[in-house]
Amino acid sequence: MPTPGALLSTGSKHPQPRIEAIELSKIFRTDIGARPVLDRISFSVGPRDRLAILGRNGAGKSTLIQILSGCLKPTSGEVIRTMTMSWPLALGSQFEGMLTGYDNVRFISKLYNQNYDEIIDFVEDFTELGSHLNIQTRFYSSGMQMRLAFALSLAIDFDCMLIDEVLMVGDARFQRKCHIELFEKRANKTMIMAVHSAPFVTEFCNLALVLKNGRGRVFEDVKFATRIYATL
Repeated sequence: MPTPGALLSTGSKHPQPRIEAIELSKIFRTDIGARPVLDRISFSVGPRDRLAILGRNGAGKSTLIQILSGCLKPTSGEVIRTMTMSWPLALGSQFEGMLTGYDNVRFISKLYNQNYDEIIDFVEDFTELGSHLNIQTRFYSSGMQMRLAFALSLAIDFDCMLIDEVLMVGDARFQRKCHIELFEKRANKTMIMAVHSAPFVTEFCNLALVLKNGRGRVFEDVKFATRIYATL
């Protein structure tokens, strides 16, 4: 999980709160040579923008999300952040496994200078994990870790929510609960989301970044973007 310093880094180029990716490239070094994943990706989002990142498996969506969060460094380029950003909501495995759910909440509360009592009240109610919060998170299922990560992200008042795939956690009732918290109660938040669902993009997003072969283009016409995505 990135540190608050990574999430709060700022630049002086933009007086208005923004998240800006400037010429981001990422090359992974492997045993069989260099593997370029992202090639000079640039975009900018401001308050209340909802950017969908579209691309087939292996297109670089998760890599881009991790670079934006500060979890991963780009090979070149930079990210300018003049608003606070959550950690990627799909990265529940970033919890310290030897700590209990309660201990992880206490750690995150201190890390982000939040009131622990207020945070834990929300986490207990939202996750519905009950006594499992007393258990080390290394024993959690992936769904339980996502519930905890999702609740902690919502409990802290981030300006921008970063989502690596739209989360489908638990049963239909809990999924609806997540949807209400994220897309109805926090309708004023900026969001950057790696997604696959074209109907979701057209309903909830006003911008779409389509990735293919490491390159990307941003579209304001999200319906047109989903049609391009369907042909990839």
